[in-house]
Order: sequence, then C-alpha cells, then structure tokens
Amino acid sequence: MSVTPSRPAKRVTVHTLEEMKQRNEKISMLTAYDFSLARIIDDAGIDVILVGDSASNVMAGHETTLPITLDQMIYHASSVIRAVKRALVVVDLPFGSYQGNSKEALNSSIRIMKESGAHAIKLEGGEEVCESVKRIISAGVPVMGHLGLTPQSIYKFGTYAVRAVEKEEADKLVRDAQLLQEAGCFALVLEKIPAELATKVAASLKIPVIGIGAGAGVDGQVLVLHDMLGINKDFSPRFMRRYLNLYQSIHDGVHQYINDVKSSEFPNENEQY
Repeated sequence: MSVTPSRPAKRVTVHTLEEMKQRNEKISMLTAYDFSLARIIDDAGIDVILVGDSASNVMAGHETTLPITLDQMIYHASSVIRAVKRALVVVDLPFGSYQGNSKEALNSSIRIMKESGAHAIKLEGGEEVCESVKRIISAGVPVMGHLGLTPQSIYKFGTYAVRAVEKEEADKLVRDAQLLQEAGCFALVLEKIPAELATKVAASLKIPVIGIGAGAGVDGQVLVLHDMLGINKDFSPRFMRRYLNLYQSIHDGVHQYINDVKSSEFPNENEQY
C-alpha cells in the first residue's frame, strides 16, 4: 500500500525532523545537485535534500568524492536552493575543507551558508570532529553528522565494505553517535553498517538517524538520486533500489531523435514557423 507523504505548508526545518522522529514518521531524503531535478523532487514532497559530495562521482565522473572543491559544492548548493520551496537543504563539507582544524571548518560552513543560502551542513567523522561541530553550531549553523562508511576516508579504509562489523568498531560508532548528539548535531547519517547496530543507535538517540545501507530500523532513508532513478547503471550495492530505468529511457529517446533528424522526420510542418 502506498503512503502519501505529508506535506506541511511551511518549510521543513531541523525542528520538523525532530517532531517526525517523535511521532515515528519516517524521513525521506535524496541527493540533488542541480536546479531542474531539485525542483522535481521538492515538488514530489521529499523531506530533506542533500547536496552531497557524491556530486564528485555523479556529476564530474571522479572515482571518489575527494576531488570536489568547496567552490564547486557552493555552486551545486546554490543551484538546488533556487529550486526548493519546501525541503530542508543540507550541504556536505567537502574533503579538505574542515579536517584541518575547527576554525577552518567554521569558515567553510559560513561560506556555504552565506554564498548558497543552504539550511545546514553535513560532515563525516565522530569524536575527532566534535570540536568542529560545536564551533560551527555556536555560529548558528545546524550540523548533520555522518558515521559508518565515510567515503572521504576511502583511502584510509581501502574498501567500501560494510563498516562496524567487529565489536571494537561497533562500540566506537555507538560512542561517536552519542558524542555527536551531545555536541549538538540535529541528525545523523549511518552508512553501510549492520542493520541491528543501526537500529540500536537510532533507539538510543533523541536526534533522527537516517540510513543508507543501514536497514529499516532507523528514522529515515537516503539514496543518491541518480542511482535510484536508474540514470547510473553501474552501481548496484545490496541496499540500492532502482525505481526507474532512466538510462535506457534517455538512451532510447536520444536514439529516436537522431533517427528523426537524419530522416528529416523532425521537425515536421507543425514544429516550424
């Protein structure tokens, strides 16, 4: 049975997400990087739009998220913000823009908020970023945390395999989640960890927990838009559900356009002045 998403008249805020957790209403979240697609998913009723550093992969074709710059993230975020009327827009701090020290993290966050008009930022890491989280929040910028598989640390881990399988890493993740909540994060993303662990973390926190490859026991789900729409056909992890096959639809449409142009079927008499 399909469930019609609730669509409050006013914008979704960090407080809205807190209320959704309290009444056990699941939070829907997708990535977006441009005006046109952001407008569609906002109009469809998505709760949160993440301008993810996955733009490095999806939009620029890089192998990892590491190459994308702060200026590029601001460009993508600005494009999304101009399209959105309802959703909460969260922007990733890219690799190298916050790891150095808390002052650099604050400056990067302020640039994103001032230059793009975004509503919040997201950063990866646990205890090691708590000082930065506190400093950013002290300036009035809401922060979303991110634990589990943290793509900006791919060269440290050396693999995109499931994280926190072993007890030591799982215990650290639980501690880090509590520390991020205490530091003031309004929500937390858990990526590619065992479902049982993710459920435990979500139940232990007052803030919403949004999962990607973290099972159904969390407070919401996030996917990369181009993956779930089937625009990208090369990425097929277990947690990914494709709702459309736009790669094939776009391919077929372009192929038909080429044929129509070459055969002089396009434009016809009704398509000219």
